[in-house]
Amino acid sequence: MIDQEIKHLAKEHGLALIDQIHFSEMGIDFRVGMAKDIQGKEWILRIPRRPEMLKQIQEEKNILSFVQPFLKVEIPDWVISTERLVAYPALKGKPVLTYDASYAVKWNMDQHNPHFVPSLAHTLYDLHQIPAEDAKKNHIKMMDAGDLRPEIDSRLTLVKSELGISEELESRYKAWLQQDALWPDFTSFIHGDLYAGHILTNQAGEITGIIDWTTAQFGDPSIDFSGHLNVFGEESLKELIQTYERLGGKTWDKLFEQTVERAAASALAYGYFAILTQDDTHIKGAKSLLGVL
Repeated sequence: MIDQEIKHLAKEHGLALIDQIHFSEMGIDFRVGMAKDIQGKEWILRIPRRPEMLKQIQEEKNILSFVQPFLKVEIPDWVISTERLVAYPALKGKPVLTYDASYAVKWNMDQHNPHFVPSLAHTLYDLHQIPAEDAKKNHIKMMDAGDLRPEIDSRLTLVKSELGISEELESRYKAWLQQDALWPDFTSFIHGDLYAGHILTNQAGEITGIIDWTTAQFGDPSIDFSGHLNVFGEESLKELIQTYERLGGKTWDKLFEQTVERAAASALAYGYFAILTQDDTHIKGAKSLLGVL
């Protein structure tokens, strides 16, 4: 879609936009853009990349409505949510990092800002304290501790069958599945895709908002730590876990080790997603990460 087509689409939904729309093409499920309305208010536009995404859109809107009362940081308020367009007023702050068209990283915050890790720990604590009873009542996806390893095992079988996987990765994932001590005996409400590009901060490095809640559910809390490891490294992860524990966050002895394995399983997660979408670009990208291309 070109700008005029998108402005017409927005107008059909009651949103009058002006000036140029600035798009990021990095989103897997949505093409994401920023634009101003006739009052000068900034909006985030999400254009679905596939025609069959209405169910996913409805599920994420339900998640957002459910989560909002529990958090001190902002989350998107989807004023418009249809199969053709999702739009919400822009949140305060900027993503910790963004990527340009060549996948080069642009930091919008000092990578070593001392306020970021404590702020993230507080946000994770609030997020993971959301009660299971409330989530069930609001039809949030629920996983018990006993569901976690079977999910990985079934995805490993599927991805190996459909896409292939290197012997090295397969061996690592199988060894991971067999290490009882690494796996939690509880689940928490998690964002599910919490990395620096989905976290907004102010100039002081304090978290102001979180975006992209598609994968939120009750699941393995280490998933919400794994995105931090990928960007900030092991020492920063240890600091985050220690701060989270001091706040009263529920952990287990092998949270750090489990987070490392969760981060290593990103190729498996991407492979599973590629199979679901049957998109050639994602399939090629997943095969590369899985070591078979």
